[in-house]
Amino acid sequence: MKKKHMDIALVVLLGALILALSVWCWVKPAGEYSDSERRVLAGFPKLSAETVLNGKFMTEFEKYTLDQFPLRDSFRTLKAVSMFGVFGRLDNNDIYIEDGYVSKLESPLNEAMVENAAQKFAGIYDKYLAGTEVNAYVSIIPDKNYFLAEQNGYPSLDYARLEQMTVGALDGKMEYIDIFPLLEIGDYYRTDTHWKQESIRDVADALANAMGADTLSEYRVKELENPFYGVYCGQSALPLDPDAIFYLTNSVIDGCTVTNYDTGMPVLSEMYDMEAAFGRDPYEMFVCGSSAFVVIENPAAESDRELVIFRDSFGSSIAPYFCEGYSKITLVDIRYMPSEMVGKFIDFDSQDVLFLYSTLVLNNSSMLK
Repeated sequence: MKKKHMDIALVVLLGALILALSVWCWVKPAGEYSDSERRVLAGFPKLSAETVLNGKFMTEFEKYTLDQFPLRDSFRTLKAVSMFGVFGRLDNNDIYIEDGYVSKLESPLNEAMVENAAQKFAGIYDKYLAGTEVNAYVSIIPDKNYFLAEQNGYPSLDYARLEQMTVGALDGKMEYIDIFPLLEIGDYYRTDTHWKQESIRDVADALANAMGADTLSEYRVKELENPFYGVYCGQSALPLDPDAIFYLTNSVIDGCTVTNYDTGMPVLSEMYDMEAAFGRDPYEMFVCGSSAFVVIENPAAESDRELVIFRDSFGSSIAPYFCEGYSKITLVDIRYMPSEMVGKFIDFDSQDVLFLYSTLVLNNSSMLK
């Protein structure tokens, strides 16, 4: 009899819990954005006879319920901790941890995407640079998996093949600058995809030397007074210790003018955006973050040399290193600006032009326009 009462109590308790969660799910305001995952959450789908009959409503409703479930982040953390700590999984949703660094698996090599990226760069060269006095260069930034995946038994990209395909498809149009040997895992944030600005002086020097330019001669390294929880903190749902962001400054950097053209009109900005530094993604503090078109001008430059960098987000933190060697640096991100529009903003004649992209973008180049 006692066992029967316990069984009844358990069923009632479970039913009450399900009912409470169901009511909570319906009455709580729907969230619009997940700060931990840095993405927009699914909203309630459009309800109509058409969407019900074609199945679209239920498909979208499932996404809505998964995104809006009460205590969702807490349940995600419980699952992640259980996967790693209890069940001994090596990864959870492709997120893994090795040597204290968190990364996300990127495999296999998508040759069609790599070829698409190389053809995109070649197309820009043919359309804007061919027949000019421009000096063109290309360099590839390895992602963290280059240092962590294969060495620890995880599937990995064929980086040699990626490098060969990219350089080969450009058919000698640009000089290749190899920076793979200059990087190591300690040059990257533990909880984020990006490299650390204070750790890539040798990379900046190698790029500048190949282009015959100077980098910052002296600078101070300052620490941002805000802990940096990188993108993998939210994606992993694990209770990870934060990184620290350090950034470079000197009189040259302080004297530069930064103009952001994201709205189509010039808007004065800062080399380091302190509002973004305390926002959702502190890495966005570097040179206007994910902006399509940014111009850095150094009025104290000793030459009139100009540099154009076609780049992804890695380019934001390395750009300040080049301020001493160029009077003008233009950052172009064709993830947000169609390649066909570049000529409306830049007259190519005798600039140095650097295509600087991470393997993550090259292997997923459908984002390039």
